[in-house]
Amino acid sequence: MGYALLKVKAPTVESVVELARSLLYDNESFCQSFKLHAFSPFGSSAGALQNCNAISEGMMNEDLKAFLVEHLPLESQITLCVADRKLAESLRAPEAGFSDNLNCSSESILSEMFRVVRLHFPTFIKELSHFTESKAQIGLGHSYSRAKVKFNVNKNDNMIIQSINLLDQLDKDINAFCMRVKEWFCYHFPELLKIVPDNVTFVKVMSLIGTREGCTEDKLEALEELTDAVRARAVLEASNASFGFDISEEDAASLSAFTERILGLIERRRLLQTYLSTKLNGIAPNLSTLLGDRVSARLISHAGSLVNLAKFPASTIQILGAEKALFRALRHRGRTPKYGLIYHSPFITRAARQNKGRISRFLAAKCAIACRVDCFSELSNDIYGRHLKKQIEDRLRFFETGEPAPTNAEAMALANSEALVLVERAKLAKVD
Repeated sequence: MGYALLKVKAPTVESVVELARSLLYDNESFCQSFKLHAFSPFGSSAGALQNCNAISEGMMNEDLKAFLVEHLPLESQITLCVADRKLAESLRAPEAGFSDNLNCSSESILSEMFRVVRLHFPTFIKELSHFTESKAQIGLGHSYSRAKVKFNVNKNDNMIIQSINLLDQLDKDINAFCMRVKEWFCYHFPELLKIVPDNVTFVKVMSLIGTREGCTEDKLEALEELTDAVRARAVLEASNASFGFDISEEDAASLSAFTERILGLIERRRLLQTYLSTKLNGIAPNLSTLLGDRVSARLISHAGSLVNLAKFPASTIQILGAEKALFRALRHRGRTPKYGLIYHSPFITRAARQNKGRISRFLAAKCAIACRVDCFSELSNDIYGRHLKKQIEDRLRFFETGEPAPTNAEAMALANSEALVLVERAKLAKVD
């Protein structure tokens, strides 16, 4: 398509909208009232995409400026109706170079008029069929969407959101399956539950021995690798004096298959945890250094994206995840919660009970700094995360011993100096 100027005579913008509304189903009358003043098609699909990207950012492309300068009758007072508000502001700006006779309007009521114009516009361009218009719009739409996804590097945080959700679901499933297999196997070897209480270790030991008859001396060394020497010997002795029921080969095979499936889920969880850690180190290195992988990922997931989290104030980050408790406290005029998801940070658990509220506020403020650096900085590193983490360590020490900690200005000055060194190195690397 391209740029088009339609001319209509009316006293006010509201009257133009009313006129367009009345001519919605009357194509002939619409063409008589709205005249095509000028039309400039795009020269290529690349040019169309460039102009589309500029308009989406509220900037005036050189093609658009040349088109308006050539075709706008600026000798008299005119009103230019523009659909995009940001573009209208760019046209009003003094650097745009238009005279005072140009008045740009981008009121919300104009959206209805532009819908009517788009409906009747093919009538003005005889060579433009419905099929050609639809094909051009689809092609430009695909190119525009592809460019926007490629431009927004923060879209990668969707992988973090999906990974932490899957990790939480795997934790629940593995725990449920382990409890089920424990209950199943304890009819055959009940002593094993007391000797090996951990779910994952229990399943691994069970997979190794198969049945209690399979727990022999030649498997003692492998049992010691899974647990320790004392527990391995206890398992061996208990298998020889167990009072559990015997199970058939068919039951043992079914139990073994289920155990292998659980071990597969455990290995998948381990790989997913490694993947999540790698992703966070690339996308939010400062936040993950400060809070750890799981708490950082849960904050990003709860906020919806890293950009949304970076826009939150520290007070919102502090209670993120405790919204129900907050609103319940506000309704009943009770005490509001001091922390939400950040409660699982080791700093909160290490703080004394009377200091948990203070350290949670301090930690939320540092999280706000860390996620903003991660979201908007060009270089990905954990310099600020390490210095922010040290600040929290110093604050915890201050609460415990009263030892004064360095100020935030001093810590950030040191972090800035280290970051500037990395920036200079990156510039030198580009030059080389």
